Amino acid sequence: MTLDPRLLLRRRFEPVRQRYTSRDSRLYALSLGLGADPLDAGHLAYVHEPGQRAFPTLPNVLGHPGFWAREADTGIDWRRLLHVEQTLTLHAPLSPEGDVVGRTRLTGVVDKGPGTGALLYQSRTIEEADGGRLLAEVEQVSLLRGNGGCGSTREAAPPPHRAPGRVADHVLDLPTLPQSALLYRLNGDDNPLHADPSTARAAGFPRPVLHGLCTFGVAVHALLAGALDWDDSRPRRLRVRFTAPVYPGETLRTESWTDGDVLSFRTTALDRGVVVLDAGRVDLV
Repeated sequence: MTLDPRLLLRRRFEPVRQRYTSRDSRLYALSLGLGADPLDAGHLAYVHEPGQRAFPTLPNVLGHPGFWAREADTGIDWRRLLHVEQTLTLHAPLSPEGDVVGRTRLTGVVDKGPGTGALLYQSRTIEEADGGRLLAEVEQVSLLRGNGGCGSTREAAPPPHRAPGRVADHVLDLPTLPQSALLYRLNGDDNPLHADPSTARAAGFPRPVLHGLCTFGVAVHALLAGALDWDDSRPRRLRVRFTAPVYPGETLRTESWTDGDVLSFRTTALDRGVVVLDAGRVDLV
């Protein structure tokens, strides 16, 4: 089936109600590498029950509609889909356990041409199930590498954020585990690209790759441990571009720059010297 962007944008998603527990929050934090230093109080705040906190990027995995892109009626060549950008806006403090509703909608398609693909924009709100208070909003951009030439429904996004040209104010290296993608899948993202070698090879990768949102979480871990001194009340809006895949087991170096209430960051897969996250920006309270 060929992708029809206007038909795709008429797709409707049922609200997803999710009851998540403190155990779910701890699993999420552990899948990002928190707890690697069992003597660090900053780590323990997210993985140990007394005084437990929700990690700031937890809304990325709440109220998610699942991997709907592989349903036949979408027209999406899902094996060639790549997650290329993510924005998370935090509207209210998140509890380590709660009952929420996620509401997803598709907001636009930008055709980059037959040889490149098309960008698909989607948005999801996370609200308290009782009372409807808005907790967070998640905006996601996917590159549909197999669907270029389908036509656009909106103009391209503005240019990406640029990091300052000076030496980074903070640099922190964090390892990932060989099983990091298998752990992160337990948060609800079951795209076989992250677990099945044959699916990864069909998509052009030598082996399964780490979820972009896991890489994003590792970078935010580095920002909290460095520039923010574990003050997770300050991030308000977080945005990043995924520029290259990460393979589980790689060490990730996150560089950051603080300019008033804007924190810029970039993450590199250290052994390969490849920038995997770029145009990172955190707007601070």
